[in-house]
Amino acid sequence: MGRFFFIQNMLKKILFSFLCVLVGIVFLVSGYTKGGFPFPYSSPIEPFEYTFVDLGIANWQTAPFIARLLIGLELFIGLLLVFNIKLKKIAYKLGIITLLIFCIYLILLILFSGNKGNCGCFGEVFAMTPFWALIKNIVMLIILVILYKFHAGWDSKTTTYFLWATLVSAVGLPFVWNPVELSYSESYLNKPEENFKLELDTLYEHASLNIPPKTLSKGKHIIVFMSLTCPHCRIAANKIRIMQERNPNIPFYFVLNGEEKNLKPFFENTHTENIPHCMLVGGKPINYFIYLAGTTMPAIYMVNNSVVEHNVNYIDLDQGEIEKWLTK
Repeated sequence: MGRFFFIQNMLKKILFSFLCVLVGIVFLVSGYTKGGFPFPYSSPIEPFEYTFVDLGIANWQTAPFIARLLIGLELFIGLLLVFNIKLKKIAYKLGIITLLIFCIYLILLILFSGNKGNCGCFGEVFAMTPFWALIKNIVMLIILVILYKFHAGWDSKTTTYFLWATLVSAVGLPFVWNPVELSYSESYLNKPEENFKLELDTLYEHASLNIPPKTLSKGKHIIVFMSLTCPHCRIAANKIRIMQERNPNIPFYFVLNGEEKNLKPFFENTHTENIPHCMLVGGKPINYFIYLAGTTMPAIYMVNNSVVEHNVNYIDLDQGEIEKWLTK
């Protein structure tokens, strides 16, 4: 009889260990896939940064730090669970708190924005709607609560030094791999070689879907050229959407290129259908879109009376600098 209970207890311990490792792997995958690590196993980190600005809990300067710290926290929790380090003292409690915060965010997201688009839990690698992400987190929460009650681990003798090494490695990795650009600079506003005329007549004559207003030729506008299938363009569009929501007076205008069948997926991912836009495809003898936008996507032009004063990289695009430029 004693042997039977011993085997039974061992099987339970093995099952709980498996669940512990499984939840840990989910945390690791979640942190890794949105952390901007080597493509294609991870997606760019910028969309995750923009989430905190969109929520109103950070600005464009602090969001990169918060995003990297949270990714590091997920990696730290995952490592603790996978290697059975301080389960009841640290791992379970951190995991439960983190999942509760994620659940609250997803519930609010569903209430205010609906169950649409990719929640970003696994970056752009594994698309998941907010509802299914919420279900995933609830299941993980239930498993962690059960593990907290019944599974203390394998009594591994973890030193304080090893625990700190794990924490520093996990939290430091996102900062080392994707350093925060502190020179969020104004330097892009001082490039005299960028003062060139944008031939908007080409846009007026050949655009489809919506006819661009002739007012684009007068005053200041931010005209953004994007391909519907370009992942960096979608990142830029998400960032611009947040800026436009925070300040509807910023005069953004999208010039989109691609097949119309890709228009719906683009808007479902970026939620930018309310930003004024048109479609501009190729053409003969010249490709109209490339003629205006160039070959690097996205092309973000700060235009003043048809003259491109600044050609801004989407990573450097800064709401405060745009607002300063508009008031000059």
